[in-house]
Amino acid sequence: MIPESTIQEIRDRADIVSLISRYVELKQAGPNWKGLCPFHNEKTPSFNVNTDRQIFHCFGCGEGGNVFSFLMKHEGLTFPEAARTLAGELGIAIEEERGAGDAGITQQIFEANELAQTLYREALRTPEGKIARAYLVSRGFDGKAADEFGIGYAPARWDAVATRLREARIKGEAAVEGGLLSERKSGQGYYDRIRGRLTFPIQDVRGRVIGFGGRALEPDQEPKYWNTPETPVFRKRQALYGYPAALEPIRRAKRVILCEGYFDRIAFARAGMGEALATCGTALTSEHGSQLRRRTKEVVLVFDGDEAGRAATEKALAVLLPHGLRVRAALIPGGADPDDYLNEHGADALRKLVDEAPDALELSIRNALRQGVATPDQKADVVALVAPLIARVSDAVSRDEYVRRLAMAVGASTPAVGAIVRDAARGSKDAPQVDHEALGLSRARRDQPEERQLRALARLCLQRPDLISDEMALTLQDILPVGAWKSIILQILQAADEGLLLTGDRRGVDAIAIESRMDEEAQRRLREIAVDDTPVDEDEGAEQVFDDLVGWFERRRLDARQRELNRRMLDPNADQDALLAEKQKQLQERRARMGVGRANRDGPVSPTHESGSA
Repeated sequence: MIPESTIQEIRDRADIVSLISRYVELKQAGPNWKGLCPFHNEKTPSFNVNTDRQIFHCFGCGEGGNVFSFLMKHEGLTFPEAARTLAGELGIAIEEERGAGDAGITQQIFEANELAQTLYREALRTPEGKIARAYLVSRGFDGKAADEFGIGYAPARWDAVATRLREARIKGEAAVEGGLLSERKSGQGYYDRIRGRLTFPIQDVRGRVIGFGGRALEPDQEPKYWNTPETPVFRKRQALYGYPAALEPIRRAKRVILCEGYFDRIAFARAGMGEALATCGTALTSEHGSQLRRRTKEVVLVFDGDEAGRAATEKALAVLLPHGLRVRAALIPGGADPDDYLNEHGADALRKLVDEAPDALELSIRNALRQGVATPDQKADVVALVAPLIARVSDAVSRDEYVRRLAMAVGASTPAVGAIVRDAARGSKDAPQVDHEALGLSRARRDQPEERQLRALARLCLQRPDLISDEMALTLQDILPVGAWKSIILQILQAADEGLLLTGDRRGVDAIAIESRMDEEAQRRLREIAVDDTPVDEDEGAEQVFDDLVGWFERRRLDARQRELNRRMLDPNADQDALLAEKQKQLQERRARMGVGRANRDGPVSPTHESGSA
């Protein structure tokens, strides 16, 4: 168990904006930061991060929480793993009550990978690393460059890593699970999976080593490149080589350069383009597309300039377009790769190639036209080849423009080409979908008058608990309709009474402190109002808005009681005198309520707005 005081210290010191910015491109919008949700595909940002309350919430899919829950949801960590990760980054010591051998499997894999990386870096400098050093020199690398990119050497021995892990008391089963070791057929001990290769550490956005790439150094070594297999921390469909060094350059350049190999990514970084990332031994996936879209709007594909490179470009284009990314493509002349091109032509030439890269879909149209458009059949073939790509363009205006350009290029009518593109779109399963039905239901519910007023009142109670006296708290219990919002408001008031307030210059109830008392639906609603940055009407002020809201519910309750009384008066057997007396009492109560604005709060009485629809 991690002490509660340590958890609180982590919460107080962690910066949720800094953490989430590693995964999502955030832009400040008032007191919040907004971006595209990392938990569902969307085109319009609905993901909000509130710095004062240190929470996040997505109005699209409903996901939300604090720094711990973000790591747990995004990285698949347990709470202790998330807490230890944050504590390590913040320099907060956590007293372990269990031995390292009993740590979670994920943590053991990370520890094993770090030990292996240390060994590989050391081995590069030893006599047995001579072959690796010679290879690096042949590719224009010196020791400083190798250090900068963490390049190492896996000794050509069976047990270099196995011995190092055994000495550190890392269980062999964890290293097998992490792809570093294999179990001997005899069942007695383990051996290294990567041997006699140049190594490249593959990291996640937090700088943790999740796997390795290995480049063959001997002519008869197969395969040429070896990658860590799928593990609990290394998922090829999500992993990209170049993190975390590329995060800040991506933010500055507002683009990602996407290439295929480790040396290619390093070549761009050496040329001053640190925003480059590379896939890790797998084709580009929709998961990669989602990840890239959360960080940027533009991707420049740079693959080898041969036929295979052109095919890879079109496959990547089909994956990226549904995510709303603007894709350009640069094919390197002569079939060279970026590393060769850099060494032969220099950094300026490589940078120019990227900066002037044409629109990737335009390039695909030009490539398709090479097969000719002299006959009707050839025109139809070109359209059939390009239409599935155009169908994946998420923006309707851009899609129509590409239809027009394709029609012009082949000499066909725009409506005819548009019809083929629409048919292709109907048959496509690759376009990311947002749960519009769920969003519609959520918006419809918010549009109900009672829902709007309850939400506004709960938000004001969370922000300004000082407005509510003990007497007013009792009034709210009486007048609010039974339901989720009433429960939330009463829990907010109880938290304020217990002193669970934000510290420092921040004002209001600490939403995180009361989340654990609520069910999942209530937590979602609480986060919604906590990150809601709608300003209070400055002309009226918070106190008047509060009065109007309370008055609205008081009148609703009186109206309901009056309707019930009118219904009872229609009963010929009812005591009409008693009902008339009750009606007179209700009328007096209504007049009193309508004429008093702040009767339930300390301070002078003032008239309310009779409309009362804040």
